[in-house]
Amino acid sequence: MGSITLDHVSKTFGGHTVVPDASLTINDGEFVVFVGPSGCGKSTLLRLIAGLEDVSGGRILLDGRDATTEGPAQRGLAMVFQSYALYPHMTVRQNIGFPLLMAKLDKAEIERKVQDAARILNLGDYLDRKPGQLSGGQRQRVAIGRAIVRAPKAFLFDEPLSNLDAALRINMRLEITELHQQLKTTMVYVTHDQVEAMTMADKIVVLNAGRVEQVGSPLDLYRKPANRFVAGFIGSPKMNFLDGAEAERYRAHSIGIRPEHITPTRDKGRWHGRIGVAEHLGSDVFLHVALDGGLGHLTVRTPGDMAVSHGDEIWLTPDDSRIYRFDKAGLALDHTS
Repeated sequence: MGSITLDHVSKTFGGHTVVPDASLTINDGEFVVFVGPSGCGKSTLLRLIAGLEDVSGGRILLDGRDATTEGPAQRGLAMVFQSYALYPHMTVRQNIGFPLLMAKLDKAEIERKVQDAARILNLGDYLDRKPGQLSGGQRQRVAIGRAIVRAPKAFLFDEPLSNLDAALRINMRLEITELHQQLKTTMVYVTHDQVEAMTMADKIVVLNAGRVEQVGSPLDLYRKPANRFVAGFIGSPKMNFLDGAEAERYRAHSIGIRPEHITPTRDKGRWHGRIGVAEHLGSDVFLHVALDGGLGHLTVRTPGDMAVSHGDEIWLTPDDSRIYRFDKAGLALDHTS
């Protein structure tokens, strides 16, 4: 079992409140991602779950048991950090088995568990190497292996891929997702990268200034954002927003439209503008368009074979069924999709 419940949890450092009031249920076996901008409190919330920080208020329940005052070792959780924190003088085998050695398991049991973890993580050929002989992705897998051998109730990942280059990030993202499918263990994963959140999570928790803005599946958050903050954070490229007369047309304080829900044409459309930058990415082109009349700027996602360049005139038409409406406080109004 590995359910985690946050019951009105808060955290204050001195006079500064980082997490004002967070309530959340993470079900056994779920892959939950905490996502939000830098400084939103996502890592602090993870450290509160781990017991690395004391809560200022509220309770943390693990499988229904009040673990609020328990130390990290008592909680049965395993944390994987952004830094690999491997012992450079130890081999991969020794690094993975170190928690078991400290727990005084016999050598045969340690070796069996190390071999099992190495098999899951494709590290069998590297057990006698030291960290300095490994790539960044391999070192991160060793850190995950060290967590696996403890057979925790849940894994807590604190931005584990931040130190890797783009290609390795993608590979490790797939490997961690596959690992979850194999182990069926609860995983809580912190990232500022909403693409990681969308591609890895069963459930996403969007945080802003320590507040839980919305919780839901990736597609729920993409299709039905609760407010303008979530709408602008989930989706890549991010949602466009327009205020003023264009919003009033839809009886809203502001409206949002995703780049993929705007059709560009050469001759006619709702809005007229001029292309500033055209980002050619192969399968897609991202157009950054300045609209006439000071209406604002829009990003438009188009097929990669569209021949466009800087300075071209263009007409843009939104899909009215995909318009999102927001009130003055930024809360989502019923939209037409």
